[in-house]
Amino acid sequence: MTSIVGVSVRSDVGAVRHVNEDSMIAADPVFAVADGMGGHARGDAASQTAVESIARTLPAGSRPTPDEVIAAIDEANAAVRALSGADESGVAVAGTTLTGVVRVRVPEVAEEQWMVVNVGDSRVYLWDGRALSRLSVDHSAVQELVDAGLITEAQAAVHPERNVITRALGAEDFVDTDSLLLREEGRQTFLICSDGLTKELGDEAIARILADGGTDVADRLVSAAIAAGGRDNVTVIVVESTAGDAEPASDVTKDRPEDSRSLEDTQPRG
Repeated sequence: MTSIVGVSVRSDVGAVRHVNEDSMIAADPVFAVADGMGGHARGDAASQTAVESIARTLPAGSRPTPDEVIAAIDEANAAVRALSGADESGVAVAGTTLTGVVRVRVPEVAEEQWMVVNVGDSRVYLWDGRALSRLSVDHSAVQELVDAGLITEAQAAVHPERNVITRALGAEDFVDTDSLLLREEGRQTFLICSDGLTKELGDEAIARILADGGTDVADRLVSAAIAAGGRDNVTVIVVESTAGDAEPASDVTKDRPEDSRSLEDTQPRG
């Protein structure tokens, strides 16, 4: 049986923007980040609507199946889609990323597992105490170029289309959600973050902060991103769990959410 032994969270407007468009949910079984699309109407409302919808359909203490998680994301997509409308400037599209991990029950194997879900370019990482592994794949124009071998990761970081995402909740009537099931094994630490963190800090810098541990790890990650430039909103959730007889953490992390949301310049393709 798996126990959540630490959850550390923080969301910050950053050093440049005036409104925080990120939203989050960190209530077992769901730990997720939503980053609203700027440059469009209702981007901040889109991220908040997405997490509120997920919280209703996957309430704290529940153990949904993988199919129920996908259905909940479809429902959140419809809720965000409903925010879009037309005004004097034309059609305004509300949209948001949604990325995170969910504790699910898998009837086929009669056990609980972690389900990684992703729409957009927020990210999920796994930290095993030594190495940082990315579990999600960015749905972005530059990631497609990297995957095709046309540009490097370094070039992607400064590419003029680095803010163009290819999937988002609210962009279309139907959303294609990436998902991955992971066995609950030993000590597992998940990092869920908006791209405000990864725009400023590379994997090595993130790993160094995670290696230091402590109850304020999310706070230190966000502070480091702001110190590095903080050009975007930054939201971080760090979830630590232990399975079976794994040794628990010496410290239980604490919540430090900031109740702010923001406008951001991420754009949907087209």
